[in-house]
Amino acid sequence: MADKEPRGEAYETQHVHTVYEEIASHFSSTRYKPWPIVESFLKGLPDGSIGADVGCGNGKYLAVNPRVFIVGSDRSTNLVKIAKAYHSHSVIVADSLSLPHPSKTFDFAISIAVIHHLSTPERRIEAVRAVLDILRPPSSVQGDEGGKALIYVWALEQKDSRRGWDEGHEQDVMVPWVLKGKREKKPSKKRQSDDQISEDRDRDRGMGGQGEDKTFLRYYHLYRKGELEGDIEEAGGRILGSGYEKDNWWAIAVSKMDS
Repeated sequence: MADKEPRGEAYETQHVHTVYEEIASHFSSTRYKPWPIVESFLKGLPDGSIGADVGCGNGKYLAVNPRVFIVGSDRSTNLVKIAKAYHSHSVIVADSLSLPHPSKTFDFAISIAVIHHLSTPERRIEAVRAVLDILRPPSSVQGDEGGKALIYVWALEQKDSRRGWDEGHEQDVMVPWVLKGKREKKPSKKRQSDDQISEDRDRDRGMGGQGEDKTFLRYYHLYRKGELEGDIEEAGGRILGSGYEKDNWWAIAVSKMDS
């Protein structure tokens, strides 16, 4: 369960942004395989499409389709550095609620496992609205629905996962990330004095030294079935498709046509 601190920008700075700055390298090493629906969405885009990856992390989706160009952005400076090192696409540091892109410009956008880190309903809807705002609007050309956005969030309904969350569980939670301390290879105990052995035991038990593990807690809002679609509609979007994949809810949306 998340604590009772007042939620908002300062809360997210402490419980999301600061954490990702600290764990960026280790987090990146665990994020390398594209999720199937995201990969299918990106590979199905017309050649020459230009889009945005809002909350791109280490940039693992930037090169999925070499026939489109993606501008990646993330709040974490350290994750942006990693993304820039491995991809030729443009990557910038930017807050998801204050994107520097011109409105009504992009052919597509993705926001994968990002919006659930916003700590109030109003801020989550604002984040969805920011994604929809940068999409190219529908045109009078038949069949042109405008730019499309794919949004993913963690689901509350995860009873078959190792986490075990499901209906009835608290939706606002703190999820641990453990950074393992570096363990130095120790010489044979036969060659150590009693004092050296005692010092090594203390270090391995987390009593200081390089062997100490460190646990960080990240804030998440777990989305209930239908909640993501509701946020998208509240933000001025129209749902083209939605579903559930591996403990996540996803939706593809466009901006509603101006009346």
